Amino acid sequence: MELLDRVAVTQDGGLTGDFRGVAKPGSKRRRQITLMEAGDWAAAMRETGHDIGWQERRANLLVEDFDLPQRLGAKLRIGASLILEITGECDPCHRMEEIAEGLKAALEPDWRGGALARVIEDGEIATGDKIEVIE
Repeated sequence: MELLDRVAVTQDGGLTGDFRGVAKPGSKRRRQITLMEAGDWAAAMRETGHDIGWQERRANLLVEDFDLPQRLGAKLRIGASLILEITGECDPCHRMEEIAEGLKAALEPDWRGGALARVIEDGEIATGDKIEVIE
């Protein structure tokens, strides 16, 4: 994982430099971007008694002071032009237990593991950009 202050995000490629976001032929692009709330990660750390950086979750974007919508089809605007559509819950995998005992269980309730999204409109985003639900 690489922490960036600014990144371009496209419908065809997801986040620049992240091969997992590339739209494959015939794909529904359900998992181009993963988002996680900073407060949810902090709660999981408190519950497990660990102090591990959020990037270990391998989510693409960490959002602060914002409640991600827990509904399929919700649309988010980040920055001036990026639009994402929520396509599902990002269920924590077995790898979370390899990182820290109890982490998988701590991330399971209430979409705490984050949300999956696909890119609807390209854009460049930066740390501190405004994020809002638009639909």
